[in-house]
Amino acid sequence: MAVRNIKLTISYDGSEYHGWQIQPGRKTIQGAISETVQNLLGCEVQVFGASRTDAGVSALGQVGLVQIDSPIPTENLARAITGRLPADIAVTEAVEVPDGFDVIGAVKSKLYRYTIFTGRVRPVLQIRHCWHLPAKLDTGAMAEAAAMLVGKKDFKSFASAADRRESSVRTIFRCEITADDDWIYVDVEGDGFLYNMVRNIVGTLVEVGIGRCNPEKINQILEAKNRTAAGPIAPAAGLCLMWIKY
Repeated sequence: MAVRNIKLTISYDGSEYHGWQIQPGRKTIQGAISETVQNLLGCEVQVFGASRTDAGVSALGQVGLVQIDSPIPTENLARAITGRLPADIAVTEAVEVPDGFDVIGAVKSKLYRYTIFTGRVRPVLQIRHCWHLPAKLDTGAMAEAAAMLVGKKDFKSFASAADRRESSVRTIFRCEITADDDWIYVDVEGDGFLYNMVRNIVGTLVEVGIGRCNPEKINQILEAKNRTAAGPIAPAAGLCLMWIKY
């Protein structure tokens, strides 16, 4: 039987998981999906992901790649896998892709959305998927600051000190702030992201929103190429990987 390359689109609530990547003795998304696919097919497989989301981060459009040699038709795989997964993970689509498909290298863009709730009382039904920040935020100033992040730039100041990648240059296609009553959304689309980059961007934009610094400071932060120049990291709960385009 010919081996097929299957691209999976995956949604998950990351609240109860130690991130995407398999870690010994810890509950992870990659671990749960790989184990489920192994049980379904009766052979050892590993699902490789396009994005290593952190502990507590959720996704509506993570992408995974798995090689299988099972008779199960591709169109039935998403349902078959999801039926065996924990209730907080689902495979929303399974499609066959050509040999050599690079699940990480072929990415054209990704969109992350960060959700902030500024109301006084915490929103108990959504608390696992937002940052509850009972404060008045100047979304106009935040949008001004966000616009300065668009383009091809060195984002070293917004990377975690633990990020060891050779280049910290990335291209941000858009960084937008939208408000809906007490809810504020920060959408960041780029060709790739450094470790903790979106959460560090959000933490910095919130500093602008509460008036601790002005929007123009973004340029100084970028020029510094030092994590200590940017604002504090935003909590993981508010972050969601919305989609990945190839």
